[in-house]
Amino acid sequence: MKTSNLIAAAAVVLFAVAGAQAETYEGVQPLTHSRARADVASEGAVAARSGNPYADGAAAGVSAIASSNVDPNVVRAEAVAKAHDPLASLDRRAFYRDTVPSQYTKGSLAVRRQVAQR
Repeated sequence: MKTSNLIAAAAVVLFAVAGAQAETYEGVQPLTHSRARADVASEGAVAARSGNPYADGAAAGVSAIASSNVDPNVVRAEAVAKAHDPLASLDRRAFYRDTVPSQYTKGSLAVRRQVAQR
């Protein structure tokens, strides 16, 4: 048993030594550009003041104001009626086998729906 432990420890040490290969450090790389610092600084200032060319809709510019012929009071009345309808968000795809349960189609909710549709 002592020999098997010794062999297992030696195998672990060999794996650790083989896996601990470090990369060489080459130091700081020398600068290879030939442009002046002032030129780079002025280009940076221009880039900072310009818009982000990678943003969504950056090239679209200012959008036109949407105009509508619908009376705001009519839209508000429709929104209030829809908000008070208990079955407005009822979607049959949300139920098992696309069948709306009977408790949503009969009783007080069905009466409310008929009154709201009038």
